[in-house]
Amino acid sequence: MSTVSTQERSAADLKELAEQAGRDLEEASAAEILSWAAETFGKRLCVTSSMEDAVVAHLASRALPGVDVLFLDTGYHFPETIGTRDAVDVVLDVNVVTLTPRQTVAQQDAEYGPRLYERNPDLCCRLRKVEPLVEGLKGYDAWVTGLRRDESPTRAGTPVVGWDDARQKVKISPIARWTQSDVDAYIEEHGMLTNPLLMDGYGSIGCAPCTRRLLEGEDARAGRWGGRAKTECGLHG
Repeated sequence: MSTVSTQERSAADLKELAEQAGRDLEEASAAEILSWAAETFGKRLCVTSSMEDAVVAHLASRALPGVDVLFLDTGYHFPETIGTRDAVDVVLDVNVVTLTPRQTVAQQDAEYGPRLYERNPDLCCRLRKVEPLVEGLKGYDAWVTGLRRDESPTRAGTPVVGWDDARQKVKISPIARWTQSDVDAYIEEHGMLTNPLLMDGYGSIGCAPCTRRLLEGEDARAGRWGGRAKTECGLHG
């Protein structure tokens, strides 16, 4: 399937393609899934990364050298996360594209009041993550994520290839079937870059004000929005 034909496909065609690929590739390896994605979408494929590690960016770069890696700079990230982003851009054969919100933190504070993340975290996430991603995904037909089924109950049904109805894009999660042990083994085998905070008690790394270290026995995402029912920022449901 050529990239040109993909650009001409309607949303209905892309959705059908995604659903069929989700069935056909369920047992495929991450490398095979990404090879299919690179062949199918070419430069209309991108990767999104929170910069917890470089695993998915590395896998994608092998299938599509120079692939765009989108990073959402919310203005609230840990310095270690920004440092990981910069290192990934230098070390891997990828093109890191930093997406920023419409407003700076100061401008948002002026309009909505300070610490919006405490008073209305859903709105803060929408303004600083969801809306910039919608804008950033324009020009792509498919995006690659690092979602895994074992991360939390809300992600247990993640397809390896699915349809993102909200953004009308094909959504590819090549390591959906991996466990944390699989990730750790890949990092060790390939000497992958990881965010230093993963060695400091954090299991999932987001914005600094809304992320804490894990307590013993908690799942990887329990440290996000601690004390709230909120479990996702809106990028993945």
